[in-house]
Amino acid sequence: MEDEQLQQWVERISLTFFGRPFLHKATFNRRLTSTGGRYFIKTHHIEISVRQLEMFGVDDVEKIIKHELCHYHLHIMKRGYQHRDLDFKTLLEKVGGTRFCQSLPRVKRNEPFRYKLVCTSCRTEYIRKRKLDPQKYACGNCSGKLKLLKLDLQQHS
Repeated sequence: MEDEQLQQWVERISLTFFGRPFLHKATFNRRLTSTGGRYFIKTHHIEISVRQLEMFGVDDVEKIIKHELCHYHLHIMKRGYQHRDLDFKTLLEKVGGTRFCQSLPRVKRNEPFRYKLVCTSCRTEYIRKRKLDPQKYACGNCSGKLKLLKLDLQQHS
């Protein structure tokens, strides 16, 4: 499905379920992984995860579109458009949108562990893939200071 088809689909859902036109831009975004879609407050545009369509089909994506259109129409009407607002919850239930989308399977990274944090007090070790600032953290066991060490890749991969 192309962006033009998505645009027409969103416009059709908007008129059918909300009785109001969608006057902005709707596009697919392949990078959306932890969310099914998003509404941009400043531009009023909507992005939908193309992966949701590939994995779960048209019915689930239609519910996501309804969710994003709830944000859109309520924001334009200057009513409660956030998830916590009663206006949003009521409209979402009325149109049959989904509160949460299904989770996409996570892509497992095969990065080696590169760093080790060692507590200077109790000697507890924490192995990490990403570098972090030990000044911002403390030991989970004794609240002691942490020291960052770089691991030898042959040892722990």
